[in-house]
Amino acid sequence: MKKLDRLLLSCLFLLAVPAWAETVLIAGEDDWAPYSAIKKDRSGPEGFAVDVVREAFKTQGVTTQFTVLPFARCLRDAEIGKVVGCFDATIIKSNENTYHWHPTPLMNVELTIFGHKDDPKSNVTLSDLEGKVVGTTIGYTYPTSFSENKKIKHFEATSDAQLVKMLANKRVDYVLLNGIPGYLLIRDDARARDKLVRKGMVSMDGFWVAFSKNHKDGKRMSEVFEKGMQELHRNGKYKAMEAELAGRLKLPAEMMVRQEPPTPPRTK
Repeated sequence: MKKLDRLLLSCLFLLAVPAWAETVLIAGEDDWAPYSAIKKDRSGPEGFAVDVVREAFKTQGVTTQFTVLPFARCLRDAEIGKVVGCFDATIIKSNENTYHWHPTPLMNVELTIFGHKDDPKSNVTLSDLEGKVVGTTIGYTYPTSFSENKKIKHFEATSDAQLVKMLANKRVDYVLLNGIPGYLLIRDDARARDKLVRKGMVSMDGFWVAFSKNHKDGKRMSEVFEKGMQELHRNGKYKAMEAELAGRLKLPAEMMVRQEPPTPPRTK
């Protein structure tokens, strides 16, 4: 009798699981808090982008399995089809035909100009950077209007954290950092937090999941994910997640300004 009960319960469970339920393997980058970074116990990625990816797929009945990788390897694994997709990626000429892209961005992130609080200049724009020493991070790609401007004195550092220290020590005039990650780096640096502030912005950049063209589920999952993103915006969940992020991190209002991303955006 007990065996029959167990068999009946198993059958009922299988019937309760939708026929279309499935799991998708997505790679997240490991060092871009608060969007996607490896957990302290190294068990996987965590952050706003991770939550959005999970929730978007969830609206379509798909369970997300995450792996966490350095960004360059993340993109490579998606390109060769080892994973179905990689985030957080931007669309530029060199990769626009390499992956399947969903229309709705995963998020928009400001490329911010940070400078010294005692600098009287405010609302700094790209043209204001001419004649100045501006720090950027090796391995990142910036808008052509910035990177090819020879009137700007470009200086490269190995990491965003190094840029913050260089700016605090006045070795550069300004640095370009993605808004919220840059703000958090400055806030967590005791020597920088009382010296450095947001002075302006270069652009508002879109970030996406780069879906593999060499994985059998890449194209289909990019379409499924797009439906999920549209649903998150339609039902208000995306806006609520943004508000939760701002509240949890105690972000100033200026860090949450929403603007349309230009073309082409910055990549990482």
